[in-house]
Amino acid sequence: MQNGQKIGLTMLTAIVFSSMVGAGIFSLPQNMAEVAGVDAIITAWLITGVGILFLAGCFLHLSRLKPELDGGIYTYAKTGFGDLAGFFSAWGYWLCATIGVVGYLVVAFAALGSFVDTPDSIVFGEGNTLWALIGESAILWLVHYLVLRGVKQAAFINLLATLAKSLPLIAFIVFAYYAFDVQTFTADRAGETLNVPFMEQVKGTMLITLWVFTGIEGAIVLSQRAKKRSDIGRATYIGVIFALVLYIAITLLSLGVMSRMDVAALSNPSMAGIMAQMTGSVGKWVISIGLIVSVLASYLSWILYSAEVPFTAAKYNAFPRIFTKQNEQGTPTASLMLTSLTVQFCLLMIFWTGEGYNTLVIISTSMILIPYFLVGAYLVKVSFAQSERWSIKAIGLGASVYGVWLIYAAGVENLLLSLLLYIPGLAIFYYSRYQSRQRKLNSLN
Repeated sequence: MQNGQKIGLTMLTAIVFSSMVGAGIFSLPQNMAEVAGVDAIITAWLITGVGILFLAGCFLHLSRLKPELDGGIYTYAKTGFGDLAGFFSAWGYWLCATIGVVGYLVVAFAALGSFVDTPDSIVFGEGNTLWALIGESAILWLVHYLVLRGVKQAAFINLLATLAKSLPLIAFIVFAYYAFDVQTFTADRAGETLNVPFMEQVKGTMLITLWVFTGIEGAIVLSQRAKKRSDIGRATYIGVIFALVLYIAITLLSLGVMSRMDVAALSNPSMAGIMAQMTGSVGKWVISIGLIVSVLASYLSWILYSAEVPFTAAKYNAFPRIFTKQNEQGTPTASLMLTSLTVQFCLLMIFWTGEGYNTLVIISTSMILIPYFLVGAYLVKVSFAQSERWSIKAIGLGASVYGVWLIYAAGVENLLLSLLLYIPGLAIFYYSRYQSRQRKLNSLN
């Protein structure tokens, strides 16, 4: 790969941060208030904060203990637990990233709909109308062309968009801090009006908190494009800490501006409704525009991830060999085309079925549960074999426990959904293995 296409620490950090802080943060107050009271939300953030820092630690230490392994999510699972586990990790992660990309496009046009739609004229609706499909498809293929120009150029544009989308988030925190009312915050702290046990409230937040942190592995996925190996772990930790602070501040401050029941009743993006309560219609416009910029920036990050995973897996014969193709700029062209065509197909399905963003979030998050668990489990295996430091072993064990807790909290229904989506991938896996064996036979002949 050309050295000019390598990515530095700042751009890597922006990619990690931007991929995490996307559409989810703008709907986070309503999503959390709908299922949990203040005490359960604080508990959920404590569990998530510790768990996600353990997971970030896994990526940091694995990048140092196994510097020869590029691509992270796939290569860690393959090296640690075999070809099939590696494939499932790559397939699950690729589906998570690709379905997440679809969700970003849908919610961006739903936000546009809040500006232009009227009761008599629905143009974009929930991002699932014909006009939304046309607009989403146009952005899809425009970004496809942009990424073909080179990953570094796409990463630079992502950096600019990340800076732009951070401003309305900071503005929201400042206004919410000054509007914060302690009595509003402490009323019904236990969430008794939900009539749901405390631990069920905590469990109800888990897929939400995991969704807003998907993307933590961005620097690892793009590891072979990093200028310095040491930047990978640093970018991951910096991005995670910034995101965690933003999430906690926005969630808790919102519950001091409006009651939990009022926040839960807001339409999404709920941050816009809370901002309108504090500043009027101008604030709602600022947040809604910030949402659109944020979503498009995250969309760009996730397209980079989605294209990278089949490319990396194909080099290890887990995906068909065609996905190793690159252009002169180092962009994996066949892998990018697979991703873009899959996104286009999903957009058509959204148009035909009328489903919206929340459905896509559930499906996407379910697919990442197993890949994240395997990362923690691999660090456990490596640390007991290669390292005498108990701190590294503890990080691996902590991330593994967090992974099991997420699978438990997600529930049987979501786990079965993810397993159903893993099954079609087996055909690709066995075809790739057959293709690999045929190449070996031909080389012997």
